[in-house]
Amino acid sequence: MLNEKDAAPDFALRDDTGQPVKLSDFRGQRVLLYFYPKAMTSGCTLQAQDLRDDIAKYQNAGVVVIGISPDPVKKQAQFKTKENLPFMLLADENHEVAEKYGVWVEKSMYGRKYWGAERTSFLIGADGTIEQIFRKVKPKEHNAQVLAALGVE
Repeated sequence: MLNEKDAAPDFALRDDTGQPVKLSDFRGQRVLLYFYPKAMTSGCTLQAQDLRDDIAKYQNAGVVVIGISPDPVKKQAQFKTKENLPFMLLADENHEVAEKYGVWVEKSMYGRKYWGAERTSFLIGADGTIEQIFRKVKPKEHNAQVLAALGVE
């Protein structure tokens, strides 16, 4: 399991336009890497909308916002367009990155067990180390927690 002060594992995934993106592309910038379970579901939409509505605060704090879910590129593109999201969404279809970050977990709903992405975010410093981890966040509280950690209101 990753902890604060660990080096954030590098990865390469396709973004919502199909272009390859590596975490190391953002070295020198702080990054909020947020994992979410499924595009266009109610909780994930609420979480993305809150980030969208406060994107200027993140930009002013020098933080790049990047969302990752196991959805394919096409679904990420639809989600981004539908919700007018001003940040990158990455397709982790084989959940390799979620596994590297320890957020691919067994879940249970209505007695049914399945595997999926845990709603967890990593604030990564400009040097590539993890500054803060926000585990098992609630969609309505996530944005406020991160902004508070950044000292932004």
